[in-house]
Amino acid sequence: MKNRIQKKLEEDKKLLSIYFSAGYPNLNDTVPIIEDLEKSGVDMIEIGLPFSDPLADGPTIQKSSTIALKNGMGTDLLFDQLKEIRKTVSIPLVIMGYFNPVLQYGVENFCKKCKETGIDGLILPDLPLDVYQEDYEPIFKKYGLINIFLITPQTSDSRIRQIDRASDGFIYMVSSASTTGAKQGFGEEQDAYFRRIAGMNLKNPQIVGFGISNASTFEQATKTAKGAIIGSAFIKMLSQNGTEGIPDFIKTIKPLS
Repeated sequence: MKNRIQKKLEEDKKLLSIYFSAGYPNLNDTVPIIEDLEKSGVDMIEIGLPFSDPLADGPTIQKSSTIALKNGMGTDLLFDQLKEIRKTVSIPLVIMGYFNPVLQYGVENFCKKCKETGIDGLILPDLPLDVYQEDYEPIFKKYGLINIFLITPQTSDSRIRQIDRASDGFIYMVSSASTTGAKQGFGEEQDAYFRRIAGMNLKNPQIVGFGISNASTFEQATKTAKGAIIGSAFIKMLSQNGTEGIPDFIKTIKPLS
């Protein structure tokens, strides 16, 4: 049976995915944000599991993660908040976080909880491919979870092909080697990278993250890729306008078709 992510990737359109930190701006905002995003026409959502040492995140996401932790967000609470999410939300949901909290929770327990709550996939940037394949792949597969790997402009072609073989959803294509954060546009270096990956004819579609902040960067990123992820720009909007600003923000990126 196909996972929701795989079904979504088959749709004939460019996909908009939104990332936010669970428990931000307020502890109980997680579910309302997810519901409002689906109503606003978003295709997929990445729910950030806050962590005290978020190495790959830029200042905006780090700050939202710190506030979420101070608000009291944690793994058990997130699963508790999401336990009835599939009664109101049908789009793919992915948890993005770091491997340490998953390990502390117990990998099998974590994956089991994901299946029970209706989570479709995980993005764990600090879980290496070989460790995943040797130790955890059977557990992920047992609970129907897609593990999503990241590539960057520095990732070699042979490594990208290895990741492509190991993937069964999409490849998270990091637009630059820096930490996350909104950018005004992509330069020639990024365009060349987008073209290089497109020319590899990988079996898994790519979704671009890091640096997507508005309609023009969304369009630029999705010329060759299947979709794009917006994180920092969305979190900035939440900090300025709260959850009421969600429909207007999404309209500026991708008007409802």
